[in-house]
Amino acid sequence: MREYETTFIVQPEISDEGLTAIFERLDGILGSQESIRLMYDDQGRRRLAYEIENFQKGRYVTLMYLDEGKVVSDLERSLRLDDSVLRFLTVQVEDDVLDIEARTLEAAELERVRAQKAAERAAREAEEATRAAEAAAQQATADEAAAEKAAAEKAAADEAATDEAATEKAATDEAATEKAATDEAATEKAATDEAATEDAPTGETDSNEADSGKETDAGAAATEEPTEAADTDSKADDEAKEA
Repeated sequence: MREYETTFIVQPEISDEGLTAIFERLDGILGSQESIRLMYDDQGRRRLAYEIENFQKGRYVTLMYLDEGKVVSDLERSLRLDDSVLRFLTVQVEDDVLDIEARTLEAAELERVRAQKAAERAAREAEEATRAAEAAAQQATADEAAAEKAAAEKAAADEAATDEAATEKAATDEAATEKAATDEAATEKAATDEAATEDAPTGETDSNEADSGKETDAGAAATEEPTEAADTDSKADDEAKEA
């Protein structure tokens, strides 16, 4: 019998139950053709050489079996119809296996060892996933704390800006009040000066009138004085005549 290896790549997020279902289907095909399954080599998730159907990673599995060659097409047909299978490839590794029992035992031991390694790899991946989740949680907490701090600083800055604006407004209002008071005082002074200017001509007229009155009184006095002198002269004449 010949030995074949069919390697297929399934979607990386496939569950263990989904992968087991594929194994059982392929085992059924092998049994129906009286082929001998040697082992499954689950190589886990690996990065693809190029993107396939928007996937950058895939889970690699190799099926090793003995057959005359007729079962290959049936296996590939089953893989082709499975949507979770991205790619597959079959190669012949031995033309004629003489000691089938020895090869079967060898494959069983190898499968056991690789299954153990696969379990260890799965545990390691789970641990890494846990650490990644914890790191993500810590980062999220740090980001949240940073966001809260930034918000608090912004609130403080806004409050300070508001207080500064209020202080500036108060100073502006005070300056406006002082200016208004100064303008009012200037207006009152201007009104007072204007009133004083209007009153100045009236005072000068009163002075002139007073001076005129004095001159009139002086003239009257001068007029009266000659009259008295005349009366004195008249009396002197009368006394002379009587003598």
